[in-house]
Amino acid sequence: MNYAVILAGGAGTRLWPLSRERLPKTALRFYSDQSMFQIAVSRLAPLFTPEQIIVVAGREHAVVLSQQVPEIPAGNFVIEPEGRNTAPAIGLAAIHLAARDPEARMAVLTADHHIGDTETFRRAVAAALEVAKDDYLVTLGITPTEPSTQFGYIEQGPELTTVDGFEVYRTERFIEKPQQERAEDMLAQGNYTWNSGMFMWKVSAILEEFRRQMPGLHEAIMRIGSALGSFTTLESTARAEYERVLSEVWPGIHKQSIDYGVMEMAHKVAVIPVDMAWLDIGTWSSMKVLFEQDQAGNAVRGDALLLDSRNLMVVGGKRLIAVIGLEDLAIIDSEDALLICPQDRVGDVRKIVAQLKEAGRADLI
Repeated sequence: MNYAVILAGGAGTRLWPLSRERLPKTALRFYSDQSMFQIAVSRLAPLFTPEQIIVVAGREHAVVLSQQVPEIPAGNFVIEPEGRNTAPAIGLAAIHLAARDPEARMAVLTADHHIGDTETFRRAVAAALEVAKDDYLVTLGITPTEPSTQFGYIEQGPELTTVDGFEVYRTERFIEKPQQERAEDMLAQGNYTWNSGMFMWKVSAILEEFRRQMPGLHEAIMRIGSALGSFTTLESTARAEYERVLSEVWPGIHKQSIDYGVMEMAHKVAVIPVDMAWLDIGTWSSMKVLFEQDQAGNAVRGDALLLDSRNLMVVGGKRLIAVIGLEDLAIIDSEDALLICPQDRVGDVRKIVAQLKEAGRADLI
């Protein structure tokens, strides 16, 4: 059976002050009456039923997210004791699925992507899962719209096949976020896509790559898996043993991304280029394009009065925000904190969060 694994960990520090450790960005309703997590789940139908959706999240976040989408069974929330980046999170989900169905294929997705063309997304995921039958690790590559330096890139090799109209290529290599000149060169060549961070593969195939490339992680998740028993019928005593082993093993697992840990050196990797109006919602500037903008380029949510101002991103709280004669700023208000910064510095918001942590301001993070 096919399963969707939604990675929903992380607090989204670059979207502070609205996103907090106790209320992550995926649970917030930024630009819709649904949260990003609810949107991520809804676009999976009808490819996946709620029973086929696995969510990896921290314990507190899982409680919030399960309340937002109660149709997903409680047992489908896989708890990370602490964030360890994407490779361990995927490994933990994979060992859970292996206990449920050793022949399972999994689509690894995240809850913080905006996808405007959901029909193309569903077709691309279905095509990738079909390619994964041949033990390929498949990734969706986003057709670039500009020479962006904010994303990693994937170089396409020879064409392997075509599935449902999607061309499938062998992956030559993954490229880190480039300098501007390099990004322009890759865009001109035409055989590069942005790395979306969405992957499809057999559970057995990814576990084999963990064994080959990340033996420490593989040993750890196999030990966790040995305590798991039957994923769908864990008795209270068995669950207590699983929790004990998980809490014992997890702190020793090193942080590592799936890109560095596995994908760059994997044996059989394929990429499917897709144009589906994709957006990685990581900062306030990336969020802005999802809001309606006035003739001066101002995007406003909440109660705001703007005079002679241009290109502002304004998110209000419970009070009026009045702005006179300002340009190119993000102004984000919450009940207990106000952020004001140039839009080209929104990536530094995480530094504010880091300083708050150092100062012991747990009430604000």
